[in-house]
This record gives sequence, C-alpha cells and structure tokens, in this order.
Amino acid sequence: MNISCKGKLIDLTTPKIMGILNLTPDSFYDGGLYNNTDRALAQTEKMLLEGATFIDVGGASSKPGAVEVSADEEMVRVLPVIDKIHIEFPDTLISIDTYRSDVAQQAVAAGAAMVNDISGGNLDAKMLKTVGALGIPFIAMHMQGKPQYMQDNPSYDNILTDIRTFFAAKIDAAHKAGIHDIIIDPGFGFGKTLDDNYSLLKHLSSIQMDGIPMLIGVSRKSMIYKLLQIEVADAGNGTSVLNTVALQQGAQILRVHDVKEAYQAVQLIEKLKNA
Repeated sequence: MNISCKGKLIDLTTPKIMGILNLTPDSFYDGGLYNNTDRALAQTEKMLLEGATFIDVGGASSKPGAVEVSADEEMVRVLPVIDKIHIEFPDTLISIDTYRSDVAQQAVAAGAAMVNDISGGNLDAKMLKTVGALGIPFIAMHMQGKPQYMQDNPSYDNILTDIRTFFAAKIDAAHKAGIHDIIIDPGFGFGKTLDDNYSLLKHLSSIQMDGIPMLIGVSRKSMIYKLLQIEVADAGNGTSVLNTVALQQGAQILRVHDVKEAYQAVQLIEKLKNA
C-alpha cells in the first residue's frame, strides 16, 4: 500500500509517523509553544530526526469548544512557517491541517504536499474539488458536528456502521473529484464519547476499507487523560499504549506529538509481526 506525495511513492507497508506542528496559541496540549518561526523550525527538525515522515502544520485549534479563527488569521499563522520549512527542509512532506479550501490552496503553493481536513470536506463545499485539482493526497477525518459543539451530546445508531458508511461515501466523492490518494481518519475525540472512542479503537480493523490507508490520532487526547485521571502532560505513556493497539489493528499512519516514542512503537510492532 502506498501513496504518491510530492512526486514520491510513500510505501505504507511499514507504518509511518506524522508529527504534529501546532502554530496556535490555544491547542489543548502544546498551544503557544511553536507559534514562532524559529521554534517551529527547531521542532520540525527534531521530529524529522526522530523519524517523522510527515509534518502536519495547523493554524486553528480544533479542540472541543475551540474559538473559530478567520481564514486570514489561519493563513497568517501557517503560510510563513510552511514556506520556511520548505526552504530549510525541502524534502519534507508537509501536510496542511485545515478544513478551508482557500487555506489549503495557499499552503500547497507555499510548499505543502497534502491536506488534512478534520471535516472530510464537509465544512467547505469546494475542498474536494480543490484537492483534486491540486493532485495531492487528502486525509478525510470523521467528525460529528463542529469543534465548537461536537462534544455536547454525540450519539450514533452504531458507531462502527455509521463511520464506515461515512467513509464509503467520502471515498466515492473524493474519487469523483479527482483525488487519487485518500487516507481515512476515524477522528478519535471528534464528536465521540469516551466509550465511543474505545469501542472504535477495539474494532478499528472493522472500518478499514480495501486499499485505503488509515491514519490514527490519539496523541495525548482526553480519552487517555480523563480515563486515567491525569494531566495531559502525563499522557505520553497512555498514548504509546493506544498507538500500539492501533498498529496491531492495522493503522498505517500515527499522528503524534511525540515522534520518537511512536517511531519506536512502529519498530517494535514490525519486529513482532515479522518474528
């Protein structure tokens, strides 16, 4: 299984790591740490050295209850950093974390090579067509509602069936829009209860689609720290445990804050798988 990204075929037979680069003042874990170009570049270099294949750049927090920022503000945050990463680390595969097609288009012009959309194209009717015209991979995440209210009262008839149905329709729409490489993300914590998240993780393999890579993002999320009654800063070990479960369930990409630990999990699971 592979995807074409920036003229390269990325082999996902061995799972890959996507490092999170939040350029926001209010992200739930590392808000404000990297919203300075020099710090963002230093963190990018660190993640690349630790084994990241992709760097996911975001300029708008999507934590529950997050205040929505304008497209202009989002671009002010992300475009200069993407441009600098592209210059300093030209081979880096940059993902732009946005649900806005205009932000996506400008980010790709600055050097981004793929789009990561928390709404799977549902919040901007132009997104799928824009990505198709750009000829780049698209990460479609499942989310019920919007970040501002998604955790108010999420409910499903059957979460596994509902998410699989969502992805079947989304993959069809993406292909019709000219998108050749689509990656699905079940969206842990996005319009899902604690029990929903663990049911989803336990049965993750059941929502996989033939030939379609799956990205998992559980890094330091509330499904870990609320269950364990710890602070988010102490959720690294729990993240490694759940990443390991996801890898055993067939995840091809881990989206994480802590690249070194995730890369080690991949190495260990690959060794176990091939023993």
